Amino acid sequence: MSRTLAESIGGTVRQRSVRELRDRILTGALLPGTRLDLDEISEEFGTSRTPIREALLELSFEGLVEIAPRSGVKVLGVSPEATIDNFAILATLSGKAAEWAADRIAPDDLDRLEELAGALATARPGPKMVELNWRFHRVINQAAGSQQLLSLIRQAVRMIPSNFLEVMPVHDSSEHDHLLRALRGGQAPQAREIAERHVLTAGKSLAEWLPGRGQ
Repeated sequence: MSRTLAESIGGTVRQRSVRELRDRILTGALLPGTRLDLDEISEEFGTSRTPIREALLELSFEGLVEIAPRSGVKVLGVSPEATIDNFAILATLSGKAAEWAADRIAPDDLDRLEELAGALATARPGPKMVELNWRFHRVINQAAGSQQLLSLIRQAVRMIPSNFLEVMPVHDSSEHDHLLRALRGGQAPQAREIAERHVLTAGKSLAEWLPGRGQ
């Protein structure tokens, strides 16, 4: 498994449970057809049944699990095609955020991005890299200056594994440098293109890797 519940980043027990279970499904650690036992998950996560039950209900609304009265909970999973679609949606939104940020970002935010890009370039695959990557893109998304866009990004990112860089540690730090240069130069079209390609490439890598996960 990717990590324990205690090592998940922030949120309530229910939110951390949702994130951990969602990550396992989206990365194929929990394969389609797998039956989930409420008691086993509760014991593993060190919590009561209530937040786990609520987490599974949320995942059922997202189409990742199926809850049947007599059959229990079954993982539906996500296909490679759906994975690419999910990343494509996020790529479009991230590209627009980078485009707007190129015109609106403050000098202090650019300095912060340079610091984060440097840390990412030397970070080893693991939770630290995941955190640094999240913070880097969060600065850009906020610099776009649109609460509506931020809200859409938050919705889209729910269907992206939060532990992607742990599962797929292939990481090209130069993409962050290229994006940073475009933002510093106020090159909005280039920033949008780089950001979109960055996310799409990640999605294609995961989609190509998923079919072999159950072998």
